[in-house]
Amino acid sequence: MEQDRGSVLLVTENNPQSQLFVDYIHRMLHSAVHIVPPGVIDDSKKIAPTEPEASRKVVLLDCDHVTESSMQAWQTQYCESPQWALTAFNLRDEDHATELMSFMHLAGVFYRSDSLELICKGIQCLITGDTWMSRSLMARLIDFYRRQQINCYRPACGITQRELEIIGLLGSGASNTEIANLLFVSEHTVKSHLYNIFRKINVHNRIQAVNWARQNLGPPPPVAIRDSTTKTT
Repeated sequence: MEQDRGSVLLVTENNPQSQLFVDYIHRMLHSAVHIVPPGVIDDSKKIAPTEPEASRKVVLLDCDHVTESSMQAWQTQYCESPQWALTAFNLRDEDHATELMSFMHLAGVFYRSDSLELICKGIQCLITGDTWMSRSLMARLIDFYRRQQINCYRPACGITQRELEIIGLLGSGASNTEIANLLFVSEHTVKSHLYNIFRKINVHNRIQAVNWARQNLGPPPPVAIRDSTTKTT
């Protein structure tokens, strides 16, 4: 049986530099390589129409051009597809990788300092179904998830269950109005909860609150959707 050469999807801006990179990867690995514009998340037949569904697909999410929300959208779309290997590309350093992997399930990471030869080696490893990251990064992730498990769903700094729900919705990028609609409360109530959250954990804005939650709490508890449409305080 012919070995699966897989395919590579580089999610980035299409420019002469990215085209040179794609040509090099194709020449070295003999794999199909596609450039996907940032923000495009669609079904596999539209992204890589000529590739077999069972073929291994390595997705390089260029951190210089792809937003966190777009990365999460890619993860949502393909998290249950084992033939898709999502990776982060152009990371600054290991700290950047650890921060990103606190909310992304990545099969590999590539740094700005990585040589083209090393990137090809990593892609080839991912095509065969292995992961691609350093032992030191894996050790940091194990420590991070261990701390998450210890803190999972446990109230911290006096944060209430409702406030935990709101922090979780902040992490999804929801606005105050969207949070109010989801929780069936008034927007004024949401603002009051946010004020209390910021005061309890000593932060000044939504981004700081989300970053604090990533470091100190496990996955946010699910939001309880009520049947009633009556808003409460």
